[in-house]
Amino acid sequence: MAAGEAFTVDQRRGIERAIQYAEAGSGLVFSVYVGPAEGDSWAYAHQLLQQLPDPARSVVVLVDPAKRVLEVVTGSIAQRTLTDTECAFAVLSMQSSFSAGDLSGGIVAGLQQLGDHARTPTSLHTS
Repeated sequence: MAAGEAFTVDQRRGIERAIQYAEAGSGLVFSVYVGPAEGDSWAYAHQLLQQLPDPARSVVVLVDPAKRVLEVVTGSIAQRTLTDTECAFAVLSMQSSFSAGDLSGGIVAGLQQLGDHARTPTSLHTS
């Protein structure tokens, strides 16, 4: 997470727990970047995604508070379980918290929602 100094220790821990929660049931890798987005925010978020060790299985949440920009980008494998519509719902949830002045709470809520949507469903049938 970049720009970690913008958060208290407890807020950072909350975000880290939300990342672990999202990753636990989905098999995806979640990353959060909070800071200035250089140039086009969507392109910058994709650039961050490509720099990760496993971009295909990754999800990047980019938040630029100064520009009031929020992007969620997914790798090719992550897109199979996390649709654009599901990402948009998480973005709306985050924006709601951000507008109330709760940056870390919005990130946590968005990560939890993304993690819930990306969870592998439990099969009740056995072979």
